[in-house]
Order: sequence, then structure tokens, then C-alpha cells
Amino acid sequence: MRERQAAQGARRAREFEAFVAGAAGRLLHAATLLTAEAPGDNPRARRLLTLALAHTYACWDRLPGEDPYNHARRHLAARFAREAWHQRGGPGHARRRPPGALAALTPQERLIIVLRLYEGVAEEQAAALLGLPTDRVRAICDRAITTLTRTPVSPAPAVGDAEAAAS
Repeated sequence: MRERQAAQGARRAREFEAFVAGAAGRLLHAATLLTAEAPGDNPRARRLLTLALAHTYACWDRLPGEDPYNHARRHLAARFAREAWHQRGGPGHARRRPPGALAALTPQERLIIVLRLYEGVAEEQAAALLGLPTDRVRAICDRAITTLTRTPVSPAPAVGDAEAAAS
């Protein structure tokens, strides 16, 4: 009996290690986009990833028909949404803008953009995951895309300024 349990435990550990080897990089990138941290300095994203992977491992034996990546992504998104709600005063409010690529967006906008555009989650699935109407997810996604495409880029130096700097 013990040998069989040990063999099952070893098999479970190997399966999970293989899953982590294949999925952790992408999940970390998604978490880094969510937290809007710099890729090399992302402690909040790493914490979210660790918690999502720990939860997935705890549920591993109950996932036979479910994609473990979807399970981990759902937990990652739900955890981020819950933390953003509690730390920032609500889903659309942010006090401090982090320095990452999606820093111009609120936590809710980042969550929807990451789910819809980076992860390819359908509007209906994102809406169900977030407990929002599909039309609301679409509107937030459209607003976030507009914000990202209209974010001011620092102007290029004028030709005279560039020549003066080169001298």
C-alpha cells in the first residue's frame, strides 16, 4: 500500500514538474503584465505565480478532465483581481502607477487586456471569470486599447537639437 502511494506521489510530482517547466514562463509573463512590474524586477508577479502554482498542485489530482494551465491562469487572475480590489480601493482605482508596459491602465483594464489579448480568452469566458457582463468586458477592453494606443510617447528631438547635441 505504501509503495503504491509513494509511486503515485512520484508520478504526480513528475507530471506537475513537467507542467511547470512548460507553463511557468508564460504564466510569469502574464503575471508581470498584470502587475505592470518591470520583467527583471517583479516580486508581486512572482508571488502571484507561486500562489497559482501552489493552488494548482494542491488540486492536481482533481484536474483529470481540466487543463491545468487554464486552472492556474484562472487562479492567477482571480488572485490578482482580489488583491487589486483590496489594495487599491476597488477594481478601477489605482493610486500609484507601476513602471511596466501596461502602467497606463487600471488593474481591471490590465486584467482584461491580459486575459483577452495576451492569453486569448474569449469575452464570455473573461466575463464569467470576472463576474461581469460580456458587454462590460468589451467596453473595458476597448477603453484600455484606446488608452494604450493614445499614450503619449516622448517627442523626438528636433533636427537642430540633435545636431547641437552631436557637436
